[in-house]
Amino acid sequence: MVAVNPCALLPLQDLAAYRLPPWWTPGAPRWRQALWLLLGQPLLASDLPGTPWRKRLLRTFGARIGGGGRIKPRLRVKFPWRLVVGDHCWLGEAVWIDNLAPVSLGDRVCLSQGAYLCTGNHDFRSHGFELKVAPIRIDDDAWIAARAVLAPGTEVGAGSVVGLAAVASGLIEPGVIMTGNPAMVVGRR
Repeated sequence: MVAVNPCALLPLQDLAAYRLPPWWTPGAPRWRQALWLLLGQPLLASDLPGTPWRKRLLRTFGARIGGGGRIKPRLRVKFPWRLVVGDHCWLGEAVWIDNLAPVSLGDRVCLSQGAYLCTGNHDFRSHGFELKVAPIRIDDDAWIAARAVLAPGTEVGAGSVVGLAAVASGLIEPGVIMTGNPAMVVGRR
């Protein structure tokens, strides 16, 4: 007798039938979304140096950005109106804040090169591939190292480190050092 793989009988997800859920909204009028997509995002993601003008650009589109800190070239922000950045934060080159839901950074937070903050995903167990979103919060003095990934709903406690290329999700206690995929606590700061 030959075993039948149940996944071979039906497609795992019906992408042709996917629709945005009625409860989700981008959080800004279409004209602001279009202006951001056509003008704001390309400028922000450019290789041009400079923090002050990047802060002004983000604030113009609704982000709340604190004093001090640095914003490096090639930063990507999906929806600036859903972004809060505390004082003296560093946002490294090629950081991607994919904020379908709010992202909040405390004071003195460092997001190193290529870090990816993902607030939205799809339900891989659902045939309808439904959208799932959850905010990300990073408390004061935390460091998200280069190429690290934070999953939707992640809360990083004050002073914690998510190490190089780590993939973290859920509640991260204050002051811990996490590495790996999935990220595991390897020490204290």
